[in-house]
Formats: sequence, structure tokens, C-alpha cells
Amino acid sequence: MARMVSSNPITLHRFQPCLPIPHYTANFPIRTRKFHTLACQTDPNLHKKETPLTEQKQAVEPTPVNAQTTNTTTSLPQLPNKDVNNKIAVVSTLAALGLFLSTRLDFGVSLKDLSAIAMPYEEALSNGKPTVVEFYADWCEVCRELAPDVYKVEQQYKDRVNFVMLNVDNTKWEQELDEFGVEGIPHFAFLDREGNEEGNVVGRLPRQYLFDNVDALANGQASVPHARVVGQYSSAEARKVHQVVDPRSHG
Repeated sequence: MARMVSSNPITLHRFQPCLPIPHYTANFPIRTRKFHTLACQTDPNLHKKETPLTEQKQAVEPTPVNAQTTNTTTSLPQLPNKDVNNKIAVVSTLAALGLFLSTRLDFGVSLKDLSAIAMPYEEALSNGKPTVVEFYADWCEVCRELAPDVYKVEQQYKDRVNFVMLNVDNTKWEQELDEFGVEGIPHFAFLDREGNEEGNVVGRLPRQYLFDNVDALANGQASVPHARVVGQYSSAEARKVHQVVDPRSHG
């Protein structure tokens, strides 16, 4: 069987679409971005415009003088003036003087007060208690100075110890002056219960000395811790001898 060979071979043709493809034109707005160019510079104030000196002065607001004074006053403490300092000095002086007088004079304790409350010498030798005999004089500065100390010790031990005051200006006590060897005043003689002298203290000495000796007497000790002690004193030779006004007086 013979093949039929077509003289017109089948060829492929390009197919075109039947419908036309529309062409659209893009009308959308196109956004563009701006990129800033950065540059390094060593002086940041290179491109700054210098402000004239006059403009800088105008830019600074002046502070009122009253405001400056107020700020200074509130920030710093006000110093006291001269009058305040003088008042403080006067008050301090008066306070120191009052303290000195209160400690040394015990609010007015005097030799006269001590003599008024002292026990008569004859009674002290007969009641069986130990005795402290003080030889003194009204003109003795050391005696007046020690009066407050004697008073304090006496108030503490007056129930157990006799306290006697003998005025060296009184001729009545000439024998006692010789017996106790009084050469300076104030002269404190410490006697036991039988009237024997255990020791003596003469002149200005710390109150503790008097306190220790009186405490030893009150406790019945055989001796006193300060038996022979001498401080600053007034000479008994300078006494002003006078006649006894009241024979019963023990001062």
C-alpha cells in the first residue's frame, strides 16, 4: 500500500489570542526618598554663626540686687552683731561668778554662822564623842574661805562628832593656844573620845583632808590619815587680842 505523502506538510503557526490585551498606563504617584549625606567635621561649631557680643549681653537677664541679697541672706547664717556678743560675754561672766560664789561661799555661810552653831568647848570634852576644834579669827582670809567646806563636813557628821570654834582673839583661850601649839590659823585639832589629840591640819588644804580625818574620828579609828599637814595659813601672832565681852561665849 502506498503512503500518501502530502505535498503541503502541516506547519505550526503562531497562535494569537482572539481578544486583544489592553495596555494600562501606570498613573500612581512615584515616591522618591531623599537621602541626607553625612559628613564628619572636627569642629562642631564650625558652621554656627557667631553671636555678636552685644546680643550675648542682651540675652543674659540681669538679677535684681534685692534678689541677690535675699539669696545670700538665706544661704548664709547671720552673724551676731557686736551688741549680741557683748551681752553674751556679760551673761557668761555673771554665770561664772555665780558658780564660783556658790561653790566657795555656799550661798553665804560665814565664820559667824559656824560659830553660832558650834558646840561649847567644855560640853564637847564631856559628852563622850570625838571632837574637831577649829582655831580661827574673823580677820583670817583663809578661815573665811574654808568656812563653806567646814560647814558641809559638819552637816554630814554633826550627829557623831563635836565641832568647836575657838576665836584666837579671845584671851579666854590663851591656855588652849599654848596646849595645842597654835601658830597659824585656821588650825584644826582632831580629838578622840577621851579628848586626846590624834593629829592636826593647818591652813588652806583640800576639803578631802578634813573629810578623811572627821570620818576616821566618827568610825572610832585609832588615828587620822592626815595627822600633821600644813598649808597656806595666817599667822596667829597677828591676832587682835581683845577682852571677852560675854564670858559664856565659846568663840
